[in-house]
Amino acid sequence: MADISFDPSQAALVVIDLQNGVASLPATPHAGSDVVSRTAQLADALRAKGGTIVWVNVMAPAGPLALMPDLDNPPNFPPSFPAQWSELVPDLSVQSEDVRVFKRNWGAFYGTDLDLQLRRRGIRTIVLTGIATNLGVESTARDAYERGYNQIFVEDAMSGLGENAHASAIGTTFPRIGRVRSTADVLAFLGA
Repeated sequence: MADISFDPSQAALVVIDLQNGVASLPATPHAGSDVVSRTAQLADALRAKGGTIVWVNVMAPAGPLALMPDLDNPPNFPPSFPAQWSELVPDLSVQSEDVRVFKRNWGAFYGTDLDLQLRRRGIRTIVLTGIATNLGVESTARDAYERGYNQIFVEDAMSGLGENAHASAIGTTFPRIGRVRSTADVLAFLGA
């Protein structure tokens, strides 16, 4: 299924939550370190072809801006987060020309300038990676679909916090709103 085609100059790699506090969680089916490594390869390859790299990270969910609805299964957040929790993993080699987006929700569009940043650059295709597949990545993907972006989901450059959750997004949701491919497929298309 390597049949992908897009103009790299009108594409953005949108990386969801590859920060110290998230990338270190027990992700499955792909280890966080593998997701980081593959994402870094994709960033280098797309950047070399004139594409845009967008690093999205979630700020520690605390204080008056934290979501606090009633939930049947609330997250088990610690009372405080380590100082480095929200910082991107150093192995990603973020460049000064890359776009940075800070969010406080699962999705990267709501309450941020992501859509504005993409449209100003003429972006038509989003290549998505990150952790967690079924939370931040899927929420962002649904919003991107509703805004009319073409999407490529790099299956082995994202991971879930549960294998069934990852498999559900990859097998059910993503094929209905974009194209699911591997890191090797995207790198081959980019000539990397």
